Amino acid sequence: MASIDEIRSARLQKLDILKKAGINPYPAKVPRDFPITFLKTNFDAQTKTSVAISVAGRVMAIRGQGAILFAVLFDGTDRIQAIIKKDILKNESFALFTDTVDVGDFISVTGMAILSERGEPSVMADSWIMASKSLLPLPEKWHGLQDVEERYRKRYLDFVMNDELRDLILKKSKFWDATREFMKNTGFLEVETPTLETTTGGAEATPFGTHHNDFDLDVYLRISVGELWQKRLMAGGFPKTFEIGRVYRNEGSSPEHLQEFTNMEFYWSFADFNDGMELVREMYIEIAKEVFGKTEFTSRGHTFDLANEWQKVDYGEEIKKQTGVDIQTATEEEMAKRLDELKVKYDGNNKERLMDTLWKYCRKNISGPAFLINHPVLVSPLAKSNPDRKTVQRFQPIIAGSEVGNGFSELNDPIDQRERFELQQKMIDRGDTEAMMADYEFVEMLEHGMPPTCGFGFGERLFAVLVDRPLRELQAFPLMRPK
Repeated sequence: MASIDEIRSARLQKLDILKKAGINPYPAKVPRDFPITFLKTNFDAQTKTSVAISVAGRVMAIRGQGAILFAVLFDGTDRIQAIIKKDILKNESFALFTDTVDVGDFISVTGMAILSERGEPSVMADSWIMASKSLLPLPEKWHGLQDVEERYRKRYLDFVMNDELRDLILKKSKFWDATREFMKNTGFLEVETPTLETTTGGAEATPFGTHHNDFDLDVYLRISVGELWQKRLMAGGFPKTFEIGRVYRNEGSSPEHLQEFTNMEFYWSFADFNDGMELVREMYIEIAKEVFGKTEFTSRGHTFDLANEWQKVDYGEEIKKQTGVDIQTATEEEMAKRLDELKVKYDGNNKERLMDTLWKYCRKNISGPAFLINHPVLVSPLAKSNPDRKTVQRFQPIIAGSEVGNGFSELNDPIDQRERFELQQKMIDRGDTEAMMADYEFVEMLEHGMPPTCGFGFGERLFAVLVDRPLRELQAFPLMRPK
């Protein structure tokens, strides 16, 4: 088997042949009348005309010998066979094809649409043009890229060889299209909010920091899709807004966590968390139908149907049911002891982190669809309190043991909000890097008045659950360490 260096050397020689024949191996444009998928869809009509057509694509396979060759072309939409016959092409054109074209090259072929002797849609080429000469080979068809890191690093090759992966990327685009269409159809205005902030808000996460040279100011990449900004829009008289955008969290990686990903957040004035739950259930069902044509899924060992009734799961009651811990009365030491008994790892020993870890242990046993409700105030610094003052009006969709969204009746009491920010600041001072930064300009906005508002956000994790894949696999180009 030839080495990569030997293959590249041979292809450089073929490149030289093309140049000596006066052919530009990297032209700016080549003949192409339409995508291959259009040709395949309208193939019967094309065979009935006497007009030659041009298609272009990457050569995925070459077979045959002697005076007839068959080249499979792929243009990202579909594949079609090009028939290269010596008695139809000029002799020098046929010889140039056999001498210079390799699997992996991009070519354009012009000719008649016909069915081959085996009944396969084909183009009988009467001419061809090199569109882009490849110097390195594609992976082997049957083995592909086996090393996971190599697959992520050379994602472009993975897309070429892996139809399923390419289909997932297409579905992910459709997922966000369906989300955007649903929000607009329900009267929400799409907005854009800052991605660089002087204080991050809207989530508990460690931010990435950078520096604004013009202002000589340290800033952060946002960790939410403009939560505190969209609430300012509510105060400014915009009744329903949403944004789809990238967020950045400087935290560990897992099948459900990445440092950079896409989220959607909406804010809805004069609505509460009960209104939000109704809208979110409707949205998730609509997305599932639009993207997958179904509402029933099996993922991560769970089976669920989004069209079923969504049960309500009480945060404290569920933890007590599964672990025996009453989070309203248990001490930090008692929570830590129970986690040790359950052999669950946890970071930090403050009550908020211990509660959250207990819940994460419990959630993996819930198939859903369900809404988690009645979170403790301590783990929800931006949500409106319930009358008991111990829990808040927060809801999280739970599907296949995962939290796939987060919403609140938003806190609009400026005095309460200031107190919660002060508590979060104390946690930061004690070394909690994920506690929420205080934003007192936001508190000032609340003092001017913000209407009752429901806010909700979800991200790529929902898509990952529906397709039963880890998040990293669904990133077109996951972050990699440089070689």
